[in-house]
Amino acid sequence: MNDIQLKLHANGHGAFVIENNDEQQLAEMVIGISGKKLTVYHTEVNEALKRQGIAAKLLDAMIDYARAHDLKVIPLCAYVLAQFKRHPEKYADIWDQEWHNASK
Repeated sequence: MNDIQLKLHANGHGAFVIENNDEQQLAEMVIGISGKKLTVYHTEVNEALKRQGIAAKLLDAMIDYARAHDLKVIPLCAYVLAQFKRHPEKYADIWDQEWHNASK
């Protein structure tokens, strides 16, 4: 299995992906970047890789990217939102909680 890659299109949409050596996608975290906001839409891991911490590795890659680029994260993905809510102190610097409060 290869490392996590960010495949980002010119329109700001893309994903953090893990592919096998045949370039088949094994896992992805679908994102969109607009201005200083990074929205996480969906995380999916191939059935064969479940329960191996792959989603957490994608989350770490996204967090590192957001911090490196001074982005605020809008976690629409259920997995990412659950992690943010479980450990708010770890993500306070990048979690756009104002967006979530405004959308209620």
